[in-house]
Amino acid sequence: MLVFIVVIAIVVILFLYAISVYNGLVKKKTEMAEGWSSIDVFLKKRYDLIPGLVETVKGYATHEKETFENITKARNLAQNASSVDEQGKAESALKNSMVNLFAVAENYPDLKANRNFSELQNELSSLEDDIEMARRYYNGTVKENNIAIESFPSNIFANMFNFNKGEFFEIENSKEKEPVKFSF
Repeated sequence: MLVFIVVIAIVVILFLYAISVYNGLVKKKTEMAEGWSSIDVFLKKRYDLIPGLVETVKGYATHEKETFENITKARNLAQNASSVDEQGKAESALKNSMVNLFAVAENYPDLKANRNFSELQNELSSLEDDIEMARRYYNGTVKENNIAIESFPSNIFANMFNFNKGEFFEIENSKEKEPVKFSF
């Protein structure tokens, strides 16, 4: 009888442990999705801000058509990215296009003094900070998720229930990892 109770107790403990591991994996997966959602919200705000910025610069620099077209293309690619990897590449291209836009703005002192341009620039700068914080949070949740999926014994449950590793949201190359410098 005692052996039976011990066996039942061990089975119950193992069952409770399995539930705990499974719930931990679900929590990490959900936190990762929430982190990506935060990035998505901030990127949407940035995408909505860019046309106003472009239009403001266009008013002063009408002959910079190629720069404006590149920003529009990069923005559209970024908005339509369907994976974390694609999003990272598209964001790199968009960031490069924005650097070119601000370089164009450097040539127009009246534009730099324009209140609307200044407000858009400040809002963009604030959004970039928010995006960076959201990226850090997301990448932290991906790290925690991936560690849980690869560590024993949770990897057994992760494989049983098809939990997948997350992709880090990284910038394409090391040069692009340098902060964008806005000087007005």
